[in-house]
Amino acid sequence: MKVVTDRKEQAKIRIKRIVTLAKLLLLLALVVGLSLYIVFFQREFISQFNSLENVRIYLQKYQTASVLAYIGIQVLQIVICIIPGQAMQFAAGYVYAFWFGYLYSIIGAALGTVITFYLARFLGRDALYLIFDEKKVSKFIDRLNSKRAFILVFVIFLIPGLPKDLFTYAAGVSEMKLKVFLIISLVGRTPAMMSSIMIGSMFNKGSYVGIVILALLMTGLFLWGAKNHDKLTKLMDQWYKKLIHL
Repeated sequence: MKVVTDRKEQAKIRIKRIVTLAKLLLLLALVVGLSLYIVFFQREFISQFNSLENVRIYLQKYQTASVLAYIGIQVLQIVICIIPGQAMQFAAGYVYAFWFGYLYSIIGAALGTVITFYLARFLGRDALYLIFDEKKVSKFIDRLNSKRAFILVFVIFLIPGLPKDLFTYAAGVSEMKLKVFLIISLVGRTPAMMSSIMIGSMFNKGSYVGIVILALLMTGLFLWGAKNHDKLTKLMDQWYKKLIHL
């Protein structure tokens, strides 16, 4: 009986691995296929974005389409993790001004968070372990499963230099509800997002002194967060240990 049970367990593990690999291959095929389509069939479209002025002209000429395109890029920025969000938010402020730039950015961030959350659930933990570092993912999941996780989520999304988007993937396979995670993460993202959009808006208006001041503040905060990444992570570990005993 024990031999039969062991064989059944091994068969389940093999099937689970095959399913995980199939999901990853499907995701890879979609990403590669989309990239190849853009490179080989949309070259003329891409060439329109070789300067900030050309971007502004295009976005103003095709306003409705440009808004949808911008929101789509914001979504990709969160899902793919490697696209710099600050540059796009700067462009949004430059083209759409502050409030509309923020509106479109926060909509894109919300959609990107929802998609990433459910994409992580579709892929499952095993797939995330293959894509990212297993220890990091496991640690994030443990934090997200704590009773005081909402405080940690807010801090991670507030401070520059901390792994926000990987945290979103971990949230998808944790016990945290999407609605709670979405609200807290968007509130945490807002200060840095607003700063980038404001710089773009001021650049369009020629407010260069304000740009320098705000850019220096943002750069200083980002460098501080990046330099003290390990210290901040340890500090959050300490907060986590204290919070779970409250």
